[in-house]
Amino acid sequence: MSVRIRMKKMGRSHRHFFRICAMDKRSPRDGKVLEELGTYDPHVGETDARASLNKERIDYWLSVGAQPSENVAVLIKKYGTDGTHADAQREALGRLSLPADVSDPDMPEAPKPPEPEPAEEAAAEGEASEDKPTDEAASEAPAEEAKADEAPAEEKKEEASAE
Repeated sequence: MSVRIRMKKMGRSHRHFFRICAMDKRSPRDGKVLEELGTYDPHVGETDARASLNKERIDYWLSVGAQPSENVAVLIKKYGTDGTHADAQREALGRLSLPADVSDPDMPEAPKPPEPEPAEEAAAEGEASEDKPTDEAASEAPAEEAKADEAPAEEKKEEASAE
């Protein structure tokens, strides 16, 4: 049995990706596989992060005589053991693992409300303090009202006792 390392198409319409597999040469493209060796997703934004390979298993299959397809041979040359783009792939995977910036550069930023200047803030605080009665005035006002309420009641009592 001759073994080929080739890509098996997966996914849905307009969103395909590929599994890199060791397969019998006579099996169909999406047929039975001997072993899955990695993936290739052409929709990933970082070019060097598109392929992920199991390097040890690919080396094993190559050592026992498996022949890679043309496209897989390019991926193995770039991202396999001692690949030419292995360092770039590590950096690209590191960038993908960082949290994404959710701001869209094409969208204009929302207008921020204008912040009041320090002079306006001080004036606003001064106006608020003038409107509110001070603690002293507030504490005296109910006491005066209570005395005013008591005075007519006392006068009424005195008038009632005089009669």
